[in-house]
Amino acid sequence: MNYELILLNVADAVATLTLNRPDKRNAMSDDMRTEFIDALERVAADKAIKALVLTGAGKGFCAGGDIAGMQRRMNAPAGEVGFNGWQRQQRVHHVQALLHTMPKPVIAAVNGAASGLGADTALACDFVIASEWASFAWSYVLRGIIPDGGGMYFLPRRVGLAKAKELIFTGRQVKLPEALALGIVDRQASAETLVADAQAWARELSSASSTALALTKTILNQSFELSSHDVFAQGSQAQGICYTSSEHRASVEAFLAKTAGKE
Repeated sequence: MNYELILLNVADAVATLTLNRPDKRNAMSDDMRTEFIDALERVAADKAIKALVLTGAGKGFCAGGDIAGMQRRMNAPAGEVGFNGWQRQQRVHHVQALLHTMPKPVIAAVNGAASGLGADTALACDFVIASEWASFAWSYVLRGIIPDGGGMYFLPRRVGLAKAKELIFTGRQVKLPEALALGIVDRQASAETLVADAQAWARELSSASSTALALTKTILNQSFELSSHDVFAQGSQAQGICYTSSEHRASVEAFLAKTAGKE
C-alpha cells in the first residue's frame, strides 16, 4: 500500500510513524485509519523492527475523529446509523489494539494537541514523551459521546479512577506540567528534539531480547485483570519459550565465555 496520510520511516531498527494531515491537525479520517492499520500490521510483523515511535506532522499530534466523518454519520439514513457506527467502532478498536498489543515497545511522541481519539491513541502506546506544546483532552463529552478509543481503560490506569472521571466528565484540556504530574506523560523533551529523543529511548527500550520483551509486554498488559496465580502461570509458559530462544542461548554463551576468560 502506498501511504499519503501517514509517513513510515525505519532507521536503526526503529520505525517512526507520522500522522500526516497537518492541515486537519491529524484528525483521523477513514482513509487515514486504513493506512494506519496497514502500517501497524507491517511494523508488528517485521522482525527487523524492534520498536515504534508514533507522532504527528505539523502543530498537532491528533485532533481526534474527523469532523467530515461525523457529518456523514449523522446524515446517514436512520436505519443505518447504528450498524454503520458499529462497523466504524470495530476499525477504531482494531487500531487501538494493534498499538496496545504491538509485540515491541511503542512510544507516543506528542508534539501538540492530543484530543479525544488522539489522547486515547497516545495512551494506547506503552510510553508517552511530549514537548512543551503538548496538551491532552478527553473531549468526547463535549460532542455528546463517550471515549471510544480506549480512554476508559487506559486513563484510569495512568491517573486513578477519580481523576479519570473528572477529566472525562469535563473534557477539559490538560497541559504538559499537569500531564507530567498526573502520569499521563512519562518524559518531556523540547519540540526540536522530541522525535529524536523518542527514537533514542525506543532504541534503549528495545536493545534486549525481542522474544523476552514481547512475552513480558503481553503479560504486563493483562496484569491488573489477572490473579497472581494467572500471572505466574503465564510467566512459566513464557519463560519456557524464552529458554528455547536464540537470544537466550547467545547471551548465556557470551556470559559463560566472559566468565571463563576471568578464571
